Amino acid sequence: MKAPFIYHGQDNRWVMPAENTLTLRVVTENDFEPDTLYVRCEPDNEQRLIRMEAISADGRLKTWQAVIPLNQDKAITVYCFKVVMEGRQWWLHGAGMSTRMPGLEKQFRYNAQHQPPEWVNQQVFYQIFPDRFANGNPEISVKTGEYCLHGDEKNTIAKTWGDPVSEHGKQGACEFYGGDLKGIRDKLDYLQQLGVTTVYLNPIFTAPSNHKYDTSDYLNVDPHLGTNEEFAALVANLHARGMKIVLDAVFNHTSLNHPWFDRFHNRKDGQGAWQNPASPYREYYQFDGDSEEYIGWNGVQTLPKLNYLNREVRNYFYDSESAVIKHWLRHPYGIDGWRFDVIHMLGEGRGAVNNAHYVRAFRESAKAVNPDCYVLGEHFFEATSWLQGDQEDGAMNYYGFAHPVRAFFAGLDIAFDPCHIEADEFANWLMEAMAKVPWRNQLSQLNQLDSHDTMRFLTMVEGDVQTFRNALAFLFCWAGVPCIYYGTEVALEGGHDPDNRRCFPWERIEQRGDMIKFIQTLTNLRRDSAALQQGSIQWLHAEGDTLAFARLLDEEVVICAVNRGSKPASLTLPVWQAGVEQNNFVSVLDQTSLTSVNGELSVNLAANSTIILRG
Repeated sequence: MKAPFIYHGQDNRWVMPAENTLTLRVVTENDFEPDTLYVRCEPDNEQRLIRMEAISADGRLKTWQAVIPLNQDKAITVYCFKVVMEGRQWWLHGAGMSTRMPGLEKQFRYNAQHQPPEWVNQQVFYQIFPDRFANGNPEISVKTGEYCLHGDEKNTIAKTWGDPVSEHGKQGACEFYGGDLKGIRDKLDYLQQLGVTTVYLNPIFTAPSNHKYDTSDYLNVDPHLGTNEEFAALVANLHARGMKIVLDAVFNHTSLNHPWFDRFHNRKDGQGAWQNPASPYREYYQFDGDSEEYIGWNGVQTLPKLNYLNREVRNYFYDSESAVIKHWLRHPYGIDGWRFDVIHMLGEGRGAVNNAHYVRAFRESAKAVNPDCYVLGEHFFEATSWLQGDQEDGAMNYYGFAHPVRAFFAGLDIAFDPCHIEADEFANWLMEAMAKVPWRNQLSQLNQLDSHDTMRFLTMVEGDVQTFRNALAFLFCWAGVPCIYYGTEVALEGGHDPDNRRCFPWERIEQRGDMIKFIQTLTNLRRDSAALQQGSIQWLHAEGDTLAFARLLDEEVVICAVNRGSKPASLTLPVWQAGVEQNNFVSVLDQTSLTSVNGELSVNLAANSTIILRG
């Protein structure tokens, strides 16, 4: 027996909260007559089945409704839908449809107490690695031999803008090209014209390396990037343009050069923790007794791991009025959010003991200053437990976006091993990841094709610009917040770190006008489409090399259809499922028109192509 059509979105048309209840809706075909249709929920951790009633019919669709209680013992309420007909059962849940009751991890979930900021899902983020974006003030640039990163090891190397970076595992952290805050400020007109609305900066605080994930001073901008006053002016400029800014926070570990650790004895008072069991900072880190053995981040000894059992560490980073988290959220800076580096790894003792407690504490500290700030976590793998609403607003969505997108478009997994999946497997992967997270947090996930920690996507697909464009179109149409890694708009390539951190080739602005125009088309679409910002997802097709899905909100419908294959494909999409019978659709990318007839839309896709339709 074929599964019946039953659909439940998660935007405000489908989920209507009240003080103690949720009103839920689904649609089915108009002639659908099940023996029973229930919504299943678990108040007090016990099953309750609530019968749904048909409330209206429109065209080919029938709308059903039920009211369920919100859980009173916890913030999260989970639910799914049960159909009984002709001796069979069908269950609709966040990951799709099944013939048996799904586990809790797949059920729809609503958080009544903790919501991300409403502004986040309206944004287009742009990630900048400061040393490689633009050199606005050469006078403050690092000079060759100016200092060593580690005592008398790893001399700084000043390089000419655009020269190749060193090979992976060699001098990458020591090479400086001179990008700075003034360079970023000088390019704000460019970013705004590109359609960027939020700038995310890799670390900018004082640190010896170019990547600055080895902080030595959390309260001052690195002098080779600029000053605190320049940063405040940059933020003010962004805010005057209606733009926002998110900073990188590295609170799991410090550099060896940090005055607390003082590995190279730069303190005049000799009070650093290194080789000094009597140091007042000794318990800020995780030494093995009085020895010189200590815990480094991920085993890296140049990044000594902080100890959150220590009261002073807690006070410094989050638990006092002068805490670092609060400091940069306040005037004169007023940043709009924090991206917390390796947030899943910090905690007590050797590992991440009591991690959730500290992530919640970070959130509470930040929200106490600015309830509307964005709390973003870095997780290279699954982040479900951090994304239930009470810890992070969103994560760098490697698990739920970058991993499956890489597999489908590039044929690679996260370790760059071959990984070929078909469109139905791709759709299942995406929906399974999304099902584990409340809807508002799904919309606040930071989606990227690549970043400073990965090979650039254009290099992953071996320079295939059209496949690159297909993936970019998907990025801007999928649920979550699109983030562009600097240089994407001029087709910048790059292999593994540090090659993925090449200088921005500003000479390409004229040469790659085609790519810039393409990105502008996507950013304009995202800005103008409430459906893409917060609308529900409905799959229309997923098979072999081709897929199509709709984003729906109120009367707006946006359809994204992709053919990654080497041959043209013709699809007949059942848009009646989205409530569309006779309607005109316009292609966003080439302005051609298509018309649905009797609830079906015929779409012809060229080989290796994407079409985005608005109707």
